[in-house]
Amino acid sequence: MEWLEWYNSLAKPDWTPQPATIGLIWRILYPIILITFGFVFVQAFRRKLPWLVALPFAINLVANLLFTPIQFGLRNLPLASIDILIVGVTILWMMIAIWRYYPWVAIAQVPYLVWVSIATVLQLSITAMNW
Repeated sequence: MEWLEWYNSLAKPDWTPQPATIGLIWRILYPIILITFGFVFVQAFRRKLPWLVALPFAINLVANLLFTPIQFGLRNLPLASIDILIVGVTILWMMIAIWRYYPWVAIAQVPYLVWVSIATVLQLSITAMNW
């Protein structure tokens, strides 16, 4: 069964966005993530920023990249729920950690935080509805 067929077969809340809408949102967010995360990692490599500040960005990046293989490859809804919770918590951690050094990077994460908050509620709902 293809991933989209599997995803469409799941019970979901009525307010679930279409896959195309979800894809569009990520196409908007990924450039923001690329620029801000890239900036943070470059500053850490240049020793203008402590590596401890870059740590939540690294954890977030790994968790974000793992979500799709967990959700659609393994089709493991509970593990995907844990993963997206990690993504959300690390966004808050990132924003707090970077604020005193580069507040614009923290502010740039607001759309990412908003979307991941919505996506977390959606993921937890889908997981509960299909348990």
